[in-house]
Amino acid sequence: MATKHDLQDWVHHALKELGGRGRLIDVAKTIWKNHEAELRSSGDLFFTWQYDMRWAANRLRHSGIMRPADVSPTGVWELK
Repeated sequence: MATKHDLQDWVHHALKELGGRGRLIDVAKTIWKNHEAELRSSGDLFFTWQYDMRWAANRLRHSGIMRPADVSPTGVWELK
């Protein structure tokens, strides 16, 4: 069963798949495409994963994997 802790890796991998940058909606679509079955069987996470992926992105920013939100264009998530 997937947990919100998996989302950090999923966001990172989705951004890699998108060429290192993507709009939030494209990251969500990529995660859904790659992890739909896991999300559907994840209990409450199924209802909160899009909110939780935003927190995962914040953790990636704080760990230096993603560019800070104030450096990237509005609505775009970018890897460093």
